[in-house]
Amino acid sequence: MMKKFVKIVYAATAVSITMSAVSCSNSRVSPASDMESHYKNTDEISVSSVAEELNTARNIDISGQTITWLADYDLNPQDDRERSAALSLFEDVYGASVSFVPTTSAEKLTTLDSMLIAGEEVDMFPYELDAVPNGVIKGRYQPLDPYFDVMGMDEGIWDDMNDVIEMFKYNGEHYVVPYAVSDPLIITYSRKMIKDNKLDDPYKLYLDGKWNWDTCMKMMEKFVSKASDGQTRYGINGWFGQAAMQSTGHTVINYDGEKFSNNIDDPEIEKAEIFMRDIAKKNLYDRTWKDCFPNDNSTLFYAMGAWSLGESNAENKDADLMIVPFPKAPDADKNYISCNFSARMLVKNSQKGEAVAAYIKCERLAAVQEEYKEIAKKKAGKTENKKSFVTKEQYDALQSIIDLENCVPVFDFGYGMSEKMYDNTYETRGVMDKLTSALLEGGDSEWDTLRDDVKKTIDSEVKDFNK
Repeated sequence: MMKKFVKIVYAATAVSITMSAVSCSNSRVSPASDMESHYKNTDEISVSSVAEELNTARNIDISGQTITWLADYDLNPQDDRERSAALSLFEDVYGASVSFVPTTSAEKLTTLDSMLIAGEEVDMFPYELDAVPNGVIKGRYQPLDPYFDVMGMDEGIWDDMNDVIEMFKYNGEHYVVPYAVSDPLIITYSRKMIKDNKLDDPYKLYLDGKWNWDTCMKMMEKFVSKASDGQTRYGINGWFGQAAMQSTGHTVINYDGEKFSNNIDDPEIEKAEIFMRDIAKKNLYDRTWKDCFPNDNSTLFYAMGAWSLGESNAENKDADLMIVPFPKAPDADKNYISCNFSARMLVKNSQKGEAVAAYIKCERLAAVQEEYKEIAKKKAGKTENKKSFVTKEQYDALQSIIDLENCVPVFDFGYGMSEKMYDNTYETRGVMDKLTSALLEGGDSEWDTLRDDVKKTIDSEVKDFNK
């Protein structure tokens, strides 16, 4: 299960939640087609007026420059689609352009390394989970700090992202500067099933500050206990181990700005692991991989990235589906969420740092400017695409879930280390995958066993990355 999830969700790191959830014609898409859903009609807005208002063309001249973009998806419009808002700003205001060098999801890092060794031109690359520290140590990227003025870091448009940006700071520099958080791990449920089983509405509990592990567990237990003769019921299905761990706000790898440290003995991580173990031992977890919310009334909660919501709606049109973030850890001081981060990497040895920084600023403007956000919202609720759609109510809920006034995104440097820590191959799981799957899927029956199994590997990785 983890393998498929990682391929679909984490390979498409740069997809904004609003567009990937609203516009995808099929949630089981390649990163390339998923990125194409990010295009939106900019004819409804004057690009020049937005640029002037936000001082986009700030004291640089990159007119005529072309960024070489290596990726498994094109930023330029395909199939007669409109340009994205970011590309429109970049081309019309700065007079610059993007040249696409295609590769595959599986081969893009290998291709990047080969191009760097050969001295071939490549300027910009998609953010990957192992960008820091692994990608930096391997000489793939350079910091964006020298171009902060071009990015407008002091103009107010990045203010709500400051903590997220600082979370990625490595060796005193900023290699990853997310312009948005995206694709949170969410829980989809049927309000019809909730009502039929006389349960509290999870989204209302969330709004009231009462949606946590304890209330979630009690609801699952009550739902399963009401199974009729011959019926099999489950409390939850899908991918949520990572969300469970990160809902504590604690990470497996800590970083103090200079050194990494092993945090596997943290009591809060232990609580998350025991929570997962208890769900499995109570037979509340359905291990069967499903692409969307089950339509057989057998499962109360479906946990997955927000990319799955469109298809879930299409397959459950009479279920009155709603969404809620993963429940809050009981002892957490805030709502910590597991999500992706939309970012572009400045490639090592690129001579187009200003142009890449300007493009990143265009992405940020497109993410925060109200006019562009309104266009995305208008598209929500349109059901012409019967295979995938999102209602306006769900759209608003998604925005609330990733609103940085309501949540704190979590990044664990454990995902940024070598394959021993994070390997997205199902058969050879890395430490992070074991921690989010093993107790749920029966690989280990107790936390002590799993912890002792991974501790030496973590210690070894920490030592290597601290050299």
